[in-house]
Order: sequence, then C-alpha cells, then structure tokens
Amino acid sequence: MPIQKDFKRLVRGRMQKTGESYAAARAHLVKQKPAAAPAKAAPPATIDNTKLAGRTDAILKEKTGCTWERWVKALDHAQAYTWTHREIAKHVHEHYEIPGWWAQTVTVGYERIKGLRAVGQRRDGSFEANKSRTFAVPLVRLYRAWHDARTRARWLPGVDLTVRTATRGKSMRITWPDRTSVEVGFSSRGAAKSQVALSHGRLPDRAAVTRAKQYWTARLDALGEVLTAE
Repeated sequence: MPIQKDFKRLVRGRMQKTGESYAAARAHLVKQKPAAAPAKAAPPATIDNTKLAGRTDAILKEKTGCTWERWVKALDHAQAYTWTHREIAKHVHEHYEIPGWWAQTVTVGYERIKGLRAVGQRRDGSFEANKSRTFAVPLVRLYRAWHDARTRARWLPGVDLTVRTATRGKSMRITWPDRTSVEVGFSSRGAAKSQVALSHGRLPDRAAVTRAKQYWTARLDALGEVLTAE
C-alpha cells in the first residue's frame, strides 16, 4: 500500500544517513509520534439575542416592526453604542416613531446585547427586576386595576406609592415608597387578553432583584385573583 511504501522509503533514508540496520532504523521511526494536526478554530459563539434582551423576536417585531438583529444593525450603524441610555431611547422613539415603553424595551435590549449593561443591571450600575404576566381580561380592565387606587389596594395593599405619569392603556411610571422606580407597560393580546410588563429599577444589588421578583410574582398572583373575582 502507498503508506507502507512511504514508510519503507523513510527507513531506508535513515539507514543511509545513520548507518543503522533496517530493524534499528525502523524501530526508531516507529517510536516517533506524528505531529499533531493543528486545532481547528472554534466557530464563533452564537449570541442569543432573545435571552439577553428579555423579549422574543416575535413580540418585538409585532410591536416595533423589527427583530433584534435588525435593531442591532440599525443602531450600530448610528453608532448608538457610544450614546447614553437616554440618547438611544430618544433616537428610537423619535427617528423610528416607536412608543415610549417599546423604545425603552429596544434600548435596554440593545444595551444588553452590546454588553453595555448586564441582564438585570442599568447603565448607572444599579439593578432592576423585570416581570410580566398575561391575564384573561381586556386591556381596559387590566389598566384600571393598576390606575384605580381602590382596586389597586385590593392586590397591592399597604403601599404608599406615587404615580408620576400615566398614559391610559399604555404605561405608568411609579415612585415606590423606598424611592426606587417602577415602570409599567400594558399591551393588548386580543379582545379578551392583555399583558402587563413591569421593570422595578434603582435596586442596589442582585439580592434586591431576587427579592423584588419574588414580591412581584406574589402581587401579580393577587392581581389575577382580583381580576377573576370581578
């Protein structure tokens, strides 16, 4: 076979060079290990934009017209990675005419994808907890359960919060008693379904994020009970 012929040729070449017998030259060459093949370069890691950004491409495209890949390309083209959070959000809102809540969603997702902030962390170094829930009620009922103080007290008792701004059926900005901030977005999921998505920001550390997520899980459960009872 060709490989055997090549090996014999190597043995004879060593015999001529060293004066060794065929057996000695062959034994020396057998002991030699072939050079290891160069390692193949690892394929580039695939970035899971959905996991980093916290919103699926399907929802993002429905609300903004673009997937995460397209948003990243558009904002990279504008060199938005050199801007502040406020500048990016303003650009998305004004240049692409994206409503305020979703402009913030695009901005936060872009910053996470580009490594400008970790998941759960804001650009200023503070942290935020995010929760969302879909309820089997029309959007108007879900929004009223947050906006109406009496209804809100049934599932969020004992909280002396301040509503800074509110846009009917769309969003609310709330100052929590400890001076942290809660931003709430509302969206319709059809005639009899709606979703609330909230971001509890200005938290000091990851432990506070964990506590806030547990708290909001319980409060959204209570909200669901109130909406069901109505």
